Amino acid sequence: MTLLTVPIIDLAPYGTGLEVRKRAVAQQIDEACRDIGFLVITGHGVSADLIRAMDDVSREFFDLPLEEKMQVIRPAPDVARGYIPIEGESVARSRGEYDAPGDLNESLMIGPVEVGDEAYYRSPAAGQHFAPNLWPQRPAALRQVYTTYFRLLSDLARTLMRLFALALDQPERFFDDKIDKHISRLRVRNYPASAVPPKPSQLRAGAHSDYGSLTIVKTEDKPGGLQVYNKAGEWVDVPIVPGCFVVNLGDLMARWTNDDWVSTLHRVVNPPLDAADLSRRQSLVFFHNPNYDAVIECIPTCQGPDRPPKYPVTTSGQHLRQQFVRTQA
Repeated sequence: MTLLTVPIIDLAPYGTGLEVRKRAVAQQIDEACRDIGFLVITGHGVSADLIRAMDDVSREFFDLPLEEKMQVIRPAPDVARGYIPIEGESVARSRGEYDAPGDLNESLMIGPVEVGDEAYYRSPAAGQHFAPNLWPQRPAALRQVYTTYFRLLSDLARTLMRLFALALDQPERFFDDKIDKHISRLRVRNYPASAVPPKPSQLRAGAHSDYGSLTIVKTEDKPGGLQVYNKAGEWVDVPIVPGCFVVNLGDLMARWTNDDWVSTLHRVVNPPLDAADLSRRQSLVFFHNPNYDAVIECIPTCQGPDRPPKYPVTTSGQHLRQQFVRTQA
């Protein structure tokens, strides 16, 4: 029976190293990825103290005066770094909805925190994927906390990609050489409490799918939250479970799997007007993206004589740059 709601999956058995337990977790993940493209994970190993520190230092940044936040504004559409003000982006435009209004959130983004000096990171093909991070002067602790979180979420994403490989009947480390110099982004989004009614069709974040391999989200249970579009054509709320992360697939994983796994539409809706003053909400979002030169082509187990590849071969970097530019409001 097709899953129509988002399941909760415990990753802890994978950490035992026992093959039968690894396979059991991979089987649950495969079902979720085929049916709804979203899952909630427990047993992820990221400390509650670090998550709390991320929340606190981010909230402190967003509470700064706008002119101070603008000192680290995103420098260009293809540079996924720095601050984006409210209505500065419309993610629905990534789907071709070019008249979609700007989204009702502001955000701060960083990219890889360990960039080497070798040619790989500096070549023309690398583009802006290893651009320097823009660190605000305040709060003073933000750089250290964000850097630590980026590293730990990178490790968690690698674990998930190994589980994905098992779920797809590939060797466990099938994706390792495609993500060892990943071009992921850590983006914290602040959804302020609504002061005025939204414009027609304006949302906190318009309907979109994510662009990369997978996304790991920690969010808050506040009015005006995350919804996913299921295979029954219904928008359903994503459960917010204390201590858990929400994980969803991106477009590159759908391309890798020939759409056997789904990169699902999702959105962040506006709060009811009678709850607007209680609706400030913050999300910690880790967009995991493969190496810029990782070739994205149909995995062998996802194709056959009656299932030819649906998508032309591309690279992670080419695909992501195109989507970054399309979303600017």
